[in-house]
Amino acid sequence: VGRVFCVIEVENLTKQYGDRSAVNGISFAVKKGEIIGFLGPNGAGKSTTLRMLTGYLQPTEGTIRVGGVDAVRDPIGARRAIGYLPEAVPLYREMRVDEYLRYRARLKGVARSQVAGRVDHVLGLANIGDVKTRIIGQLSKGYRSRVGLADAMVADPPLLVLDEPTAGLDPNQIRQVRDLIRSMAGEKTVMLSTHILPEVESTCSRVLIINKGRLVGEGAPNSLRAAEQGGQVLVLEARAARAQVEPCALAVPGVRRLLDLEQLEGEPTPLCRLRLEVESLAAAEGLSLELARKGFALRELRREQTSLEDVFAMLTTRDRAAGASESEPHKPSTEGA
Repeated sequence: VGRVFCVIEVENLTKQYGDRSAVNGISFAVKKGEIIGFLGPNGAGKSTTLRMLTGYLQPTEGTIRVGGVDAVRDPIGARRAIGYLPEAVPLYREMRVDEYLRYRARLKGVARSQVAGRVDHVLGLANIGDVKTRIIGQLSKGYRSRVGLADAMVADPPLLVLDEPTAGLDPNQIRQVRDLIRSMAGEKTVMLSTHILPEVESTCSRVLIINKGRLVGEGAPNSLRAAEQGGQVLVLEARAARAQVEPCALAVPGVRRLLDLEQLEGEPTPLCRLRLEVESLAAAEGLSLELARKGFALRELRREQTSLEDVFAMLTTRDRAAGASESEPHKPSTEGA
């Protein structure tokens, strides 16, 4: 990706703690206006990476450029382009919400004449106008999290780095934050770290998946799902006993293997639900015809979609002992990136 179009450029980013690698040689770029989901299991190196991106932690090796500024050599200059919401939001708990946001706006260089307008604007965006005169320490965790989100946006930065922005929020508040992030697409660049994968699927145009300090997956959610799915999976439910339907299904051309079989209760004949890996969806027609020929009532036959949760599990639990898979990140098609 050409440098001129990138808000974030990371090359060979590494962080060592003694002989342990928290982050191990990751590289990626983020274009202006993208909303990126940054995923990984606990201890994978996500928060360490975000702290290095935002200048709060020095890398052991590698380069970081934010808005064209070298964030390693000039972390203060790079921070001017960033609004950062860490997972543990550091707030002055004895201050009132609007007082705190005015103070933070001035620290971030917002002109005095614009402070009141910016504070009112982010109070509305974070939906915390009803507590603006409350003392921060008396607020719930959800409200404190949204005060941190307002703080990240108060100087109107082009890049937002959000680490678990919906932690502690109720379902309605999560929806509001999700809608807010989605509305920023194309105008601001957002890097979103979260464990809520449906949130990523509905919000992000591209995801980066990190595991054990290495980048193991990168691409649009649809591209990752397609790359990991491999053979197609069909879910079949028929009115028949297991001993009858299993050999029948496996004999159909194009059916590779049985992935799962569940015997369901049913009257007068039991029900069976099978998950089958097939070479292509053309096998569905063969299954339908064969079951009809055998006299089994077909109740359901559909393609199973691989979810982002499935992809995440595959990429972060697969055995990567082989040298090639250890050194090369999984990179599917960049379509939609």
